[in-house]
Order: sequence, then C-alpha cells, then structure tokens
Amino acid sequence: MKAYYERRAAEYDDWWLGRGRFARRQRPVWHEETEALTRTLEALPPARTLDVACGTGFLTQHLGGEITGLDQSASMLELARAKVPEGRFVQGDALELPFADDSFERVLTSFFYGHLEEDDRDAFLREARRVAAELVEWQERILNDGSRWQVYKRYFEPDSLAEELGGGRTLFAGRWFVAVQA
Repeated sequence: MKAYYERRAAEYDDWWLGRGRFARRQRPVWHEETEALTRTLEALPPARTLDVACGTGFLTQHLGGEITGLDQSASMLELARAKVPEGRFVQGDALELPFADDSFERVLTSFFYGHLEEDDRDAFLREARRVAAELVEWQERILNDGSRWQVYKRYFEPDSLAEELGGGRTLFAGRWFVAVQA
C-alpha cells in the first residue's frame, strides 16, 4: 500500500475533482456532497486537530485551528504542505501514531479507516479512538501509468460508525461521506 500511495500522490486529487481518468465517471451528487462536507469541516470550531492519512490535504485545508497532518507518503505530504502551509506535516504510521497522549483535541480521518483490514482496525482505534464500518470489499485501482492495485475498502453508516467509536454525534451523512464526532 505504501508504494501505491507514493505513486498515486500526483494524481490523487483527480478523484476528488473529477479530472483525468475520473472526468467522465458518473458520480451522482458527488460534487454536492463534497461541498457539503467541506462546509461541515469549515464550520467546526478551531482545534488542535490531527488528520490521519491526510493524503494531499484535500480535506485538511478546510480545518481550522492548529493542524497536524500525518501520512506514510512523503509525496502526499509535499502536496498537503502546499495546501496548508501553516500546518505541521509528519511522515509516519497511523497504527503507531508518533505523538504523546492527549496531543490533540480532534482526530480526523477520511477514506483511511475504510482501507483497514480487521486486524488493523483495533490498533488504529486504540491509537486514535476514531471511525467505523459497514460494507467490506477489495477493489482494483488503476493508476494513470496503467499499474493495477488491490485495495481493501469499507463503507459506513452513521449509526454503526458512532457505535464502533463508542458513541458520538453525526456531523454529516451522505451517499459518499459520513462524518461522526466521537
């Protein structure tokens, strides 16, 4: 997975923005939900926030407060730094977060949790106390260079995500995104 995301960094935002190989993909209400999710993140009160597996910073850039992004990919972090120059970005492992206890007021993760296999979920939740699951599948992903990758993916419903987190409040629930505050 590390090699996949390192190679994918330059084209990662194409998915979010519907560019490149994703330009003709039919994604009903995707743009509306992306805009609603970013408004939801922008409306959160400023806080010391850790964005785990922040990628290119596509969502990170909408957070207020003292922002730290963590990702395993140096290339992803380089792109995130450009979007959030005032943020702090750390290359590291999300299953062994390189931060002291109680370092953050908020932990955010986007698609990352949906890629964790069962054995890694507990490790991540112990580290971050965040996120949840519904549908599980392996997906084939094809990069612009034609390389093919098998990626583990989970999908979420707000109630089950909140329950898995030990209780919480749904901030946003749509077809493409679910955000739960725990």
